[in-house]
Amino acid sequence: MFNGLRKVLAIPELKAKITFTLIMLVLCRIGAYIPVPGINGDAAVTLVRNATGGGQNLFQLMDVFSGGAFAHMTIIALGVMPYISASIIMQLVVALVPSMQREMRENQDAGRRKLGRLTRYLTVALAIFQSGLFAKYAVQLNAGSPGIIVSEIMDAQIAGVPWLFFLIVISTMTAGTILLMWIGEQITEKGIGNGISLVITVGILSSLPSTLGSVIRQLNLDSQETGQLSFSSLVVLSGVFVCIIIGTILIIQGQRKIPLQYARRVIGRHETQGGSAYIPLKINYAGVIPVIFASSLLMFPATIGQFVGRGSWVGQVANMISPGTIFYTIFYVLLIIFFTYFWTATQFHPEQITSDMKKSGAFIPGVKQGKPTQDYLEATMNRITFAGAIFLASIAILPTVVGKILGVDASITYFFGGTSLLILVGVVLDTSKQVESHLLMKRYDGFMKRGRLRGR
Repeated sequence: MFNGLRKVLAIPELKAKITFTLIMLVLCRIGAYIPVPGINGDAAVTLVRNATGGGQNLFQLMDVFSGGAFAHMTIIALGVMPYISASIIMQLVVALVPSMQREMRENQDAGRRKLGRLTRYLTVALAIFQSGLFAKYAVQLNAGSPGIIVSEIMDAQIAGVPWLFFLIVISTMTAGTILLMWIGEQITEKGIGNGISLVITVGILSSLPSTLGSVIRQLNLDSQETGQLSFSSLVVLSGVFVCIIIGTILIIQGQRKIPLQYARRVIGRHETQGGSAYIPLKINYAGVIPVIFASSLLMFPATIGQFVGRGSWVGQVANMISPGTIFYTIFYVLLIIFFTYFWTATQFHPEQITSDMKKSGAFIPGVKQGKPTQDYLEATMNRITFAGAIFLASIAILPTVVGKILGVDASITYFFGGTSLLILVGVVLDTSKQVESHLLMKRYDGFMKRGRLRGR
């Protein structure tokens, strides 16, 4: 391990990328401690966490994803969820609008730039909308328990609406989301790993100390009385924790190898022998993207319902799909399966693979070149994607189900649960692969001596 770190630090380019990434992530976390101007952060966190209660709900999930920024009502309380929601919408638009598909095929660079620009505009619009709902929610909390918002700001009203407070919240929270989006893009471009995924990962990891503290408190070690969390429940959760890590690694690294053969070719006066190789088809081609997309998409309507209030029909519908309910679990599983297929369809191109195979003289034994090869690759990928999607969805909901059966507090199951853990393990694996690729380009033996990542 230390030898691997020495090799990493010996490459100036890789060292600069890692240093840049760490600096950006530190800047990202600074925003989690800066409350919106005019808000008492200590009073806000107490009321918000009392409002969440002991059961599973949307606010606890948002607080975990934002690393505690949501409960403290800081400038980055919205996190990168507006950006992810905008990315989902734009990906669906590209898939459904033929003109966008044609533009992406004809000029990929220009198409990606246009898609990125539209995604940023939509991110700003969603951030403005969600921050407005957040301001309305803060006003409701302040009406029940005065002291969260500074009275001088609340006094500036027009037609009974505290316009100054709304303006401050919308401008600061939107700016915070834009800052996180910019940090994520800069990390992807100039650093190491996927920037947005790393921002989410750092937010999840930042809740580790509070989660461990909650575990210790619920064990009630200072008293002889049984605590809210028993040692048997902790052992079961630890076992689930280990199983999820192993399962996530297996499903992300798993491959179906399609054998290839090359025909004999004459190059000049020499005849080359037909070699053999294989096409590695990943069991889970999309990685943890479906989990992030599914969580974000379910958060958006539920957020609106929670902020509007449970008395309206929107609030009642949102309450039905809140985390921990049977409808939420069903929709969550279906969305993970959908986004697994959707992301695979947008990233996996069997027609391009078939064309490249034909140009190089490669073929799959027992399958004709051309359209039959393309159909064979599509059918094979659909079968293994289905297995990968079911396994991914099972891992995502397993800790929540186990926690509900054991009666474990939601703040613990959310951290050790499938969603957070899948994202953590997936991002670590992806970042490790990028580090290994840099090391291999410099003719090093990779980051780890043993247990190398598959697919090398």
